[in-house]
Amino acid sequence: MTGRVEGKVAFITGAARGQGRSHALRLAEEGADIIAVDAVTDYASVPYSMARPADLDETCALVRARNRRIVAGKADVRDQEQLRAVLDTGVAELGHLDIVVANAGICTAQAWDDVSTEVWSDTIDTNLTGVWNTIVVAAPHLIANGGGSVIATSSVAGIKGLPFFAPYVAAKHGIVGIARSLANELASHHIRVNTVHPAGVDTAMSAGLGALGDLIACEPNLGPIFINTYPVEMVDLLDVINAVMFLACDESRYVTGLELTIDGGNTIR
Repeated sequence: MTGRVEGKVAFITGAARGQGRSHALRLAEEGADIIAVDAVTDYASVPYSMARPADLDETCALVRARNRRIVAGKADVRDQEQLRAVLDTGVAELGHLDIVVANAGICTAQAWDDVSTEVWSDTIDTNLTGVWNTIVVAAPHLIANGGGSVIATSSVAGIKGLPFFAPYVAAKHGIVGIARSLANELASHHIRVNTVHPAGVDTAMSAGLGALGDLIACEPNLGPIFINTYPVEMVDLLDVINAVMFLACDESRYVTGLELTIDGGNTIR
């Protein structure tokens, strides 16, 4: 029995750890070869450590342990040329491109009047412009291949106005706009563009939310905005992986422009 993405090639940003690594491993288990990038560098504006080169090396080892090929490189999604260089190398080696998972992102929590210029710029440049750059460098390869699937990681913050996350909310809403626009523009090339919208997921990025409890304590009336309808505090990483897998494979061949929520009902509140 063949995998759901057997023989396909997937390009994944932020692949050194967390959701990016998990998507790479699941796609590999289902038959895909992987092109993986990560900035593997810290941000002065972000209070938690980013992935290290050793993390990206581990992703490579885990993909190869699943008997799939992987081409990986350091690339910051804010730099279109860095992305293009790694992707072009990967396509030259693996032959084509079918799937794009624009996953790289950062997150911090602060009141609106504590948002520094650096926090704003780093968040928008990584979480929004980084998605744009990823799709721009990938689209020519998808067109040359006769089509494919683009999946961008948004958030419940891409649907509702979560307080204390203004730069993140702005970026995640913007991702939806990019996806809707390109779902129209790229449809004639048989390219589908969708977004996934998780609620809180237990990954290293969650460390960026350390200040949230104190912020809510000062504004307790805002606390219920963060509560899921379904009785879970966080969604499981596996559920996000399953959503990306569905959008990557041919089971969703006519699904495009979709905002797929994996949020325990958070966005219906």
